[in-house]
Amino acid sequence: MLYFTLASKAYVRNLQYRAAHLLHNVASVLFGYMYACIWIGIGEETSLGAYGVQGMTSYIAFTQASLWISGFATMGLGIPQSVRTGQIALDLMRPVHLFPHLMSREWGQIAYQFTYKSIPIYLIYFVLFDLKVPRHWSTWLATCCALILAGYLSICINYVIGVTSIWTTESNWLYWTHHALINLLAGFFIPIEWLPHWMQSLCWFMPYPYLLYVPTRIYLELGAIHSLIGSLIWCVLLTLFCIYLTKRLRLKVEVQGG
Repeated sequence: MLYFTLASKAYVRNLQYRAAHLLHNVASVLFGYMYACIWIGIGEETSLGAYGVQGMTSYIAFTQASLWISGFATMGLGIPQSVRTGQIALDLMRPVHLFPHLMSREWGQIAYQFTYKSIPIYLIYFVLFDLKVPRHWSTWLATCCALILAGYLSICINYVIGVTSIWTTESNWLYWTHHALINLLAGFFIPIEWLPHWMQSLCWFMPYPYLLYVPTRIYLELGAIHSLIGSLIWCVLLTLFCIYLTKRLRLKVEVQGG
């Protein structure tokens, strides 16, 4: 009940900024529209593999909408700011583990972004382009599972980024490096199978394909549902790593030099 309350409060807090967030939606739609037009132009002379023009526009629309679930999380889940202000000491003293505490708040943020950003953005693309839609209910279910796991992976990665701020004076560079890796290794700018072979191999040793590429392939009915096993494995590994880092964080935090 506590975690649901934390998520609900984070959701309600964001409702105050709906008008401002409309600007984000406009910018996101314009960026995706230009990107889709580029691929439409390329598709006039190239087959675009298994996707085709319709598949690539659908790919772009879905990844652009999914970014608000698995890409645009709160930087470090707010931990760097807590470290700078000293609030982290109070957070660690609470009778709640820091990881599920911050994770619950972030799920409220993700729920808001899914409702007011992902869905409107995708609906606009649906009107602008002829998009592919799953034909089977099992695909819809698998896509929902893939997006939930992708959101959880994003939370874990940002938690790791946030915790590193206790050992460094600045963790922003990690956050922006993470975003750059999403653009390339998560299949945002280009499907992973079109990357050089050595880079494809590198991708699958990291959690990034499961943030965007795997959910999108499942949605387009081009990827196998059993690829969710990889998402689950990374969720378990990153959860254990987050718990370990929290223990290290407790040992590292100093209050008034003590």
